Amino acid sequence: MYSNNEIPQIPLAERIRPRTLEDFFGQDHLVGIGKPLRTMIETDRLSPFILWGPPGTGKTTLAKIISEQTNSDFFKLNAVSSGVKDVRQIIDIGKSNLNYHKKTILFIDEIHRFNKAQQDALLSSVEAGEIILIGATTENPSFEVISALRSRVRIFILNELTKNDLEKILDTAVTKDEYLSRLNISEIDKDFLFYISGGDARTLLNILEASVAQESFKDKIKISKEVLENVVQKKNIIYDKGGEEHYNVISAFIKSVRGSDPDAALYWLARMIEGGEDPLFIARRLIILASEDIGNASPNGLVLAESVFSAVEKIGMPEARILLAQCVTYLAASPKSNASYVGISKAIADVKNNKLFAVPVHLRNAPTNLMKEIGYGKDYKYAHDHPNNFIEENYFPVEMIGTQYYLPTENGQEKNLKDRLKYLWKKLKKY
Repeated sequence: MYSNNEIPQIPLAERIRPRTLEDFFGQDHLVGIGKPLRTMIETDRLSPFILWGPPGTGKTTLAKIISEQTNSDFFKLNAVSSGVKDVRQIIDIGKSNLNYHKKTILFIDEIHRFNKAQQDALLSSVEAGEIILIGATTENPSFEVISALRSRVRIFILNELTKNDLEKILDTAVTKDEYLSRLNISEIDKDFLFYISGGDARTLLNILEASVAQESFKDKIKISKEVLENVVQKKNIIYDKGGEEHYNVISAFIKSVRGSDPDAALYWLARMIEGGEDPLFIARRLIILASEDIGNASPNGLVLAESVFSAVEKIGMPEARILLAQCVTYLAASPKSNASYVGISKAIADVKNNKLFAVPVHLRNAPTNLMKEIGYGKDYKYAHDHPNNFIEENYFPVEMIGTQYYLPTENGQEKNLKDRLKYLWKKLKKY
């Protein structure tokens, strides 16, 4: 039994960490009955995979459950403090274990922090089965894990923990941990605790333990909103880079720029910056927005967004905030058009859902004499041989003549494009 002044050396999150799947809460789509991770663990038939999800959703816990419930040599590395030498030492053990038909599991936490050379060092051993790689990352593997490694592993996505999951974790902590034995769960402002934890179970437990320690001198412990605020000391900037708030804030940010409100856009930008968001993530989204929502109404928007991304990558924070703010205000103030985005969406839908017609003979490539003899490229009219570098020609399959996907707006520079296209294609009465 702990005294009032005695604080355990092992953090609460570690003291109550689940040791079996039965004690694990959340991620039912992966560890529920008949789901892929549970099946792999229970049958001890593991294949390489990467766990991608927000902080505090169970990535490390699942790895530890695997280490205790599978018949394998289990090694853990943290990408921040480990290098190629550490990886190769474990690979050597894996090669040796193969001779005795024993599996070797290598768990790499924060695998997104491994550089290309370090990730390359894993490839042949993963493919040969010398190690079973389990990676954990909070970052999108599409951007942070090399394609060669991604092709050799499965990607399992962990979801943000639900309120029900967090309630179960909180109840487990209060009822099973000796240090929290004087705490009654009804004396906790659960909703506020869930809010400030941002859906991160580890953060939730850390805040709870710190709050209990702060109030431990009292006979009756009550974890109120005021106590939680005093412990956290940061109630206005709550931002989980991987959780729901992350997606809510980036959504509000994008919609503010799209809606031509630079002031609101700057507010949401500030929320992300102060919450520790990766500035390159913000810059990357601005590049997409510049094309999707502004497009040809102000083509310089895309040029600026690309330049800002490059500059942010070179300069970093805190100065990068100035570059981002310039780009955000320019894009928000620019005329808007999603005509290109809508156009390609319609064209892709046609390609996916409708019959695919033959390429007209006059548009076909004719690199050989045989192709020329059978008419490939015949009667093609070269635009630059005609006035204004244009001649009305059909570039569609004959069954699709007159189809229109791109509907330019009257906004900004796109109006000039619309007027030109309308003049050029006046016989077809397009645009």
